[in-house]
Amino acid sequence: MLKPKFFSIIKNRKKELPITQLKDDIIAGIIVAIIALPLSVALAIASGVAPEKGLITAIIGGFLISFLGGSRVQIGGPTGAFVVIVYGIIAQFGLDGLLISTILAGIFMIIMGVVKLGSVIKYIPYPTTTGFTSGIAIVLLSTQVQDFFGLEIDEVPSEFIAKWEVYIQNFNTIDLSTTLVGLISLLIIIVWPKINKKIPGSLIALVLVTLFVKVFNVPVETIGSRFGNISNSIQLIDFSSIDISLPIIKELIRPALTIAFLASIESLLSAVVSDGMIGKKHNSNMELVALGIANISSALFGGIPATGAIARTAANVKNGGRTPVAGIVHALTLLLIMLVFMPLAKLIPMATLAAILVIVAYNMSEWRSFKGIFYSTKSDVAVLLVTFVLTLLFDLVVAIEVGMIIAMFLFVKRMSENKLIENVSHELGIFTDDEDDESDILDESLKEHLDSKIVIYEVNGPLFYGVVNTFLDMLNEMKSTTDVMILRMKNVNSMDATALNAVKQLEKRCKVQNILILYSETNTQPMNVLEKSGFVEKNGKDRFFDTTKDAIKAASEMVKADRKSLL
Repeated sequence: MLKPKFFSIIKNRKKELPITQLKDDIIAGIIVAIIALPLSVALAIASGVAPEKGLITAIIGGFLISFLGGSRVQIGGPTGAFVVIVYGIIAQFGLDGLLISTILAGIFMIIMGVVKLGSVIKYIPYPTTTGFTSGIAIVLLSTQVQDFFGLEIDEVPSEFIAKWEVYIQNFNTIDLSTTLVGLISLLIIIVWPKINKKIPGSLIALVLVTLFVKVFNVPVETIGSRFGNISNSIQLIDFSSIDISLPIIKELIRPALTIAFLASIESLLSAVVSDGMIGKKHNSNMELVALGIANISSALFGGIPATGAIARTAANVKNGGRTPVAGIVHALTLLLIMLVFMPLAKLIPMATLAAILVIVAYNMSEWRSFKGIFYSTKSDVAVLLVTFVLTLLFDLVVAIEVGMIIAMFLFVKRMSENKLIENVSHELGIFTDDEDDESDILDESLKEHLDSKIVIYEVNGPLFYGVVNTFLDMLNEMKSTTDVMILRMKNVNSMDATALNAVKQLEKRCKVQNILILYSETNTQPMNVLEKSGFVEKNGKDRFFDTTKDAIKAASEMVKADRKSLL
């Protein structure tokens, strides 16, 4: 059921939201807002938009994700994963293109939630998510080189290789003052958590280094010198000058799907992680609907894509947040900060923001997970590396598409290589445990010919398109003396159209060889497929048995009667 978690908690507020918990949620919300403040500004600038756009996203998107979402503790806002996506969309389609893409993405996410695709998205292979996340982290890091070192470059290419070529060619233009400010900021961010874990090191670096630059008049580039005065107002976008024609929408479908896909993955992964931390369960479909509404609303006020932020959500939980009230307070606190202190943001050095994003990129890189996959299977390593390299050299869309396709084919290959279909004729006893003595089933003369006259195959796992060849290869093992084949389908829980076709092919080929197929212990879903397709009616209900013991008895009687009359 699509019901926001906040509404459920308010309905049972006496139990779910006592005064003590309300106090903890408010404190947690304020702390997370302090963490989100420098990140939101830095991520906006790195994405190619004005600094206030990041705060607008955290305020509007963050509020709606908490207010309407399916998680108790999710904190929403801009994240590092979107920097590359947003920058690329703006470079190709401009700010108007980003606005339309984000709104379309929001619509897609609402649809995904309504049709209950929330649980499906969580099953994306781990090597794929690690590959593109690590790739995004490297790309994000590469976008901060110019600001961190103060390089004099008129225009930095968007392509990864070309970008680094330009950096290397122009590294002799490094500005020592800017580099010093960047290194001091980086050092503060790294060391500060050893002193105090409550207040984020990024905020301390922002305040101290900004004061240092202002007091000593250090000649470095600041937000003000690059963007001028910064607005502290939130206004609805004027759509009268925006081209929203069908051709434009068609062009923006692909980037919109990328935003929707990435936002859904990141937010649901964050929700899963936080579920483990608080021992609760989120509603993934409601989370997608809330994400959609949040992104549409963020775009309407000039914000960028919003999603669940894993680091900020974890900080919320660690500081006592247990209900959506914390996320709502986080958004309202950021609104207050924006209205009062935003004009002062123009003093922040660009090198300090670059240092903050260097740490964000490092945390995103998941290098330990990346390294750990190398100890897994070769196929997992292949998916990881292909997704990682494609994210660097092309874009996230190509990386995800190719990574998913490779992962799918490798999964099918692994499934088909497993012993899904085994000849168990020699293991007759496994079918008669706790039943009558097996001599009641086959007489002694037939027991010695069991594997030649009667063969029993056990199918383990789902029958789907990937194992069809294995399924049909059974005929190659058949002996010319075989009269009856029994398919024991106790462990087959599902069957698709390709598998149904394979069963029909098997029937035809067995008929040519005068082999009769009997089916035992067929489960509900495969039986429904066989019945609805007319297969059961065509071939006879009497060839389907509730137990393998009954199928063996029937096969025994048929063999003793007359092989020629079986068909």
